[in-house]
Amino acid sequence: MLITPRPGANRQTLLQALRQVHTAVSNLRGGSGALNAQGRLAGYLEWATATVQQLSNQISAADLDQLVLTRSYDRLLSIAGTMTGDDIATQRVLNGLVSLELTQRVDAFEAAIKALQEQTQRWSRPGVFAVADTSFYIEHENKLEDVDFRPLLKIWEDPVHLLVPIVIVDELDGLKKSRNNRWRPGYTLAVLDRVFASSTGPARLTAEDFSALGSGGIPRGEVTIELVFDPPGHVRLPINDDEIIDRILAIQPLAGREVTLLTYDTGQSTRARAAGLRVNKLTPPAVSEAQAHEFYKDPEHLAVAGPAQQREQPMKSGMIPRVTPSGELRADLGVTGVHARVRLRRVSVRMRAPVEPGDANPSRS
Repeated sequence: MLITPRPGANRQTLLQALRQVHTAVSNLRGGSGALNAQGRLAGYLEWATATVQQLSNQISAADLDQLVLTRSYDRLLSIAGTMTGDDIATQRVLNGLVSLELTQRVDAFEAAIKALQEQTQRWSRPGVFAVADTSFYIEHENKLEDVDFRPLLKIWEDPVHLLVPIVIVDELDGLKKSRNNRWRPGYTLAVLDRVFASSTGPARLTAEDFSALGSGGIPRGEVTIELVFDPPGHVRLPINDDEIIDRILAIQPLAGREVTLLTYDTGQSTRARAAGLRVNKLTPPAVSEAQAHEFYKDPEHLAVAGPAQQREQPMKSGMIPRVTPSGELRADLGVTGVHARVRLRRVSVRMRAPVEPGDANPSRS
């Protein structure tokens, strides 16, 4: 099992503590031959109490429940004052229960130490670590494979390791099914599916590029990407923004460095800063009025048909203009993945009939 360090925990200190606990329970399992069953039970309960005190400020409560405060611990604690007999049957039963639990604790801590070593080795790679939330994959002006992370992370030629918590993949799957701007979620999911076709481990997204050196420019470091799955038994937080932040807080101690969150969402950035994370709050490119006019010169970008025909032939942009109560024509721009509410103050549209506020189908002759 991969444990979840508490925010601020040091991975090397945690690894050392886990080894100490593992040694103690191993000694308890094999070095208590002179004790009767009640003595072995008391030794196990003392070890459990000391272990919780030692690890409670380093790993999550859920991890303590899986590693130490198990159901077997509860059962043994409940019978500590009742199975006090010295007869052979009582000693045999109690010794068997204690031995089984000690063996399981030894195995559990061995697995935790191994998983922690493997994960810290994987995340000891050089470079800058980042997590981009769902809004980044939808609203950034460039597609995932074309993004230059250097200005976003304020770096030069450093390699970038992009971590993708699985909750973000689930959000993209949901957005792919929506009616508005489906191609960006679908594109991003297709890239992830291709990159992780043979492995869920770290994979190359874009190769390093040294071509700029010939003109005196700065080379671009390699960009790698990795899926971060929920730990076994993990219960997600009810708000996905909080869940993403919680995953980043769990990643940082294992990676041994800060992880930067890239987001276009104000609520997400505010929550992340409150949690002590490094955040780059991005702003979508502004859409000028001239761009809006140019966009709507194409008849395909303006709904000119009646409701029935419009349902049969939706606009390529996936947007339907509407008239506001103030008489202004508004539309959602989604051509480059930028969700921008644009006021078209000087669009000349000759109406066949008076347009009522809220009408989604103004026509022109």
